[in-house]
Amino acid sequence: MIKRSLIFGVLVAFLLGGCVGQTPAASPSPIQEPQVLTVMTHDSFAVSAELVQQFETENNVKVNFIKGGDAGTTLNRLILTSLGGTPEADVFYGLDNTFLSRALEQDLLEAYDAPALAQIPAEFQLDPSHRALPVDYGDVCINYDKAWFQEHQLPVPQSLEDLTKPEYAGLLVVENPATSSPGLSFLLATIATFGEDGWQSYWQALKDNGVVVVSDWETAYYTNFSGSSGHGAQPMVVSYASSPAAELIYAETPLTEAPTGSIVADGACWRQVEFAGILKGTPNRSLAEKFIDFMLSQPFQEDMPLQMFVYPVLPSAKLPEAFVKSSEVPQKPATLDPELIAEKREAWVQAWTELMLK
Repeated sequence: MIKRSLIFGVLVAFLLGGCVGQTPAASPSPIQEPQVLTVMTHDSFAVSAELVQQFETENNVKVNFIKGGDAGTTLNRLILTSLGGTPEADVFYGLDNTFLSRALEQDLLEAYDAPALAQIPAEFQLDPSHRALPVDYGDVCINYDKAWFQEHQLPVPQSLEDLTKPEYAGLLVVENPATSSPGLSFLLATIATFGEDGWQSYWQALKDNGVVVVSDWETAYYTNFSGSSGHGAQPMVVSYASSPAAELIYAETPLTEAPTGSIVADGACWRQVEFAGILKGTPNRSLAEKFIDFMLSQPFQEDMPLQMFVYPVLPSAKLPEAFVKSSEVPQKPATLDPELIAEKREAWVQAWTELMLK
């Protein structure tokens, strides 16, 4: 009995001794699942997939883009969803200077003093609080279908006043300024040109001359405009000065000249600056800041011209030759004091609605 106990004790000691000094193999660290960053944009937003993939890889994040419609429609959607206290997205891109004051009044955005702001010209930094950070700019102008005017042997209008002439009856489609950023831009251009005492008379003349009103830019350009793929009934549309470049570069059949042009007479266009911002209440503040920095980086800024046909706000960003060659830049776009826009925008839009839609 003693011998068996002794043998058992020796065996246990041997087994225990064999374990002393041995470190258990470390278990592999679990792979961290990427966070999700949601970015709300207008329907025209586009960026190269390679750039997004690079951002996702560098930050272990999955970017989810939500397109909310035209810029005005998207802003309305964010205002409504923010009432519950939880934003629908983390970042908002596509806010422009025509709707800027409304977004700031609604307190939708959080301030972020992005490092790149030091390089961006002051003319684009319209929000001193840095809640809305400038990303790009462009000009809203009237586009025309060159072939249509040639076929009908009709001269292209050279001013806003020309659009009220009988020979241009029913030839122009515009967007509702209450729901469309380009529509609001065009309204502001007419107010700047004809003054607060004269703009309604001008719009009455347009109405009498058969101007067509639709809700958003996509409908106006791709359904009504004869110079686009929709081959609609109107040979003139409120769009962008860079739209002819897009028609040239992305034509199905290679072209040597853009099939559309822009009316860039003094006061006929409106300079539009687009902003991005971090939505108030986001649980992903740090990632949201990184995405803003990404949008203001040289690669993103140089990617925008051929993706969205806008100009970068970063002065060091280089423009593609094809973009420069086929874009028309107005020398004297219409302007209004931002404070005046903030004060009277809603009243102007309401007056326009009563005049044009009732």
